[in-house]
This record gives sequence, C-alpha cells and structure tokens, in this order.
Amino acid sequence: MAWKRKERAKMSSNMTGDTPHKTYETIARYLKALRDELDGADRATILDALADAEEHLYSAQGDIQRNSPDLSETAALQQAIEEYGKPGEIAAAYREIEERLQPALARPERPSSLGRRSLLARFFGIYANPSAWGGLLYLLLSLVTGTIYFAWATAGLATSLGVMVLIIGIPFTVLFLLSVRGIAFVEGRLVEALLGVRMPRRASFERQNAGWWARLKPLLLGKRTWLGLLYLILQLPLGIIYFTLLVCLIALSLALFAAPVLQILFELPVFSLGATSYYLPTWAMPLSWIAALILVTATMHAARWIGWLHGRWAKMMLVRDET
Repeated sequence: MAWKRKERAKMSSNMTGDTPHKTYETIARYLKALRDELDGADRATILDALADAEEHLYSAQGDIQRNSPDLSETAALQQAIEEYGKPGEIAAAYREIEERLQPALARPERPSSLGRRSLLARFFGIYANPSAWGGLLYLLLSLVTGTIYFAWATAGLATSLGVMVLIIGIPFTVLFLLSVRGIAFVEGRLVEALLGVRMPRRASFERQNAGWWARLKPLLLGKRTWLGLLYLILQLPLGIIYFTLLVCLIALSLALFAAPVLQILFELPVFSLGATSYYLPTWAMPLSWIAALILVTATMHAARWIGWLHGRWAKMMLVRDET
C-alpha cells in the first residue's frame, strides 16, 4: 500500500509539472523576500532566520505530503508557507525576539546612569561590569583555543593537500572542511557567551535530497568555509598576544602589591642587582599599592576593550553567507 501511495504521489507530481527544482525556486524566492524584510537587522539574526525558514519549509512540505499523498508538491509547499507565515510577519517576529534575547554581556549601561557617575567611579566601576570579566576570561583562554584551532587547521589542511591525489583525498577534504565549519560555529557560541557579540545560534540548513554538487558547492566555494579556516589559523598568534599582554600586566600588578608586603614580613628587597639590594622607602609603600590597584583596573578596561575588538573581528570573519 505504501508503494502504491508513492506511485500515486509521483504520478500526481508529474501531471502537475512539479519538480524538486521548482520547489527550490519557490523557497529561494521566499528566503529572498525574508532577507529583504530583515534588511538592516543583525547579520547573525538574518542567517538564523533564513536557516530556520528553509528547514521548516522543506520539512513541513515533506510532512504534508506524507499525510496527504495525493497532494502535489506545489500545493504542499504553499500550505507549508501559509502555516509558517508571510516573510514580513516572520521578519517582525525575529526583530521582536532579538530585542528580548540579546546576548547577556551585550547589554550596555544606560547613558543617563553614566552621565551621573564621576570619572573615578566609572574607572573603578569596571569590576561590576560583566563584559570586562567575560573579555578577561576569553582572552586568557584564547591561547588554549588558538593552539587547538591552529593545530587542527594546519594539520588538516596539510593532510588534505597531501592525499588529494589519492581516492580518499576528496572525502577526507570534505570531512575536514565540515569540521572547520563545526569548530567555527562553536567558536561563535563562545564569542557570544563571553564577549556579548551576537553570533549565529544554529548551523546552516542542508537539504538531504539535494544533489551532491548542490551540497558541496557552498562548502568548497563558500566564503564562510575559507574565512573560518583563516580565522582558526590566525587565532594562535592573536591568542599569544592576548595571553602575553594580560599575564604581563597581571604579574606586574601582583608584583607592585606584593613587594611592600614581602619587604615588611620577610625583609625581602624589591630586587637585587649583584651584591646590591634595593628596598622601598616607607613612604613609597602606599604608592606601590595604589599603582597596583590602578594597573589591575586598567587591565580590566583593556580586557573589555580588546574583547570588544575581537568580537567584531570574529563577526566579520565567521558571520558570512554561503556565497
């Protein structure tokens, strides 16, 4: 019976002139209209909306045809579109959702409250700013993640080029590029969580019934793949710079704070040069602690600022269309 239903659906599709290509064109027009309605919205929001819409329309069309085998592909798709909503309605819904679900660390302080605070309060108020702590944690982790990304990207790229002449070369390269997409997606989620920059929250949709070239073309020729690979490679030198800068600043702050304490408790010099030892005068000890506080506070500001810059860099490299 299932075979007969499939045959009837196939005959109905042939009689009405329905083809997978026609379905693809209809959905493509819908996605273009949705993109136009979302013009001016965040790029990550647009990509999420397009991926959600494409996946829903294809899956809904399949469900409708399974429940109504005599229904043509065109009719099933039109029903799926009617149930999902017009592009303008979907765009308005996404804009409303984005206003409510902004990244937690992306919410800026109110300008009115900033205006009432003194310069000194704003400087030391950085400790109450979650984005500064998120940036500090991300920059300290960047050396570890950068090392992993660089090792995987360079090893996979070198191996792919080395085995390209063999039969397994193409499948291996495809799997490697897919892994690059996956790692870049995970990195985007980390950037959003710690740096507060809106990144894609879902992977791009891939049609299961599409031809092999239609599925491989975005992977092999898309900007998202190769810019993502470049991002993973550059993350190591950036991670080294971030980690070294922060560790040096934090170590210097700790040294300025600890020097008077060690001198008072253990009579240790600030530093020694040969047989000569240097000690802080009593009047300079409070200044050393004040300098340590100012330096560590400035480090927090630097972590927030560098994290903001890196978030924009990550968005420029990782939030791309398939083309």
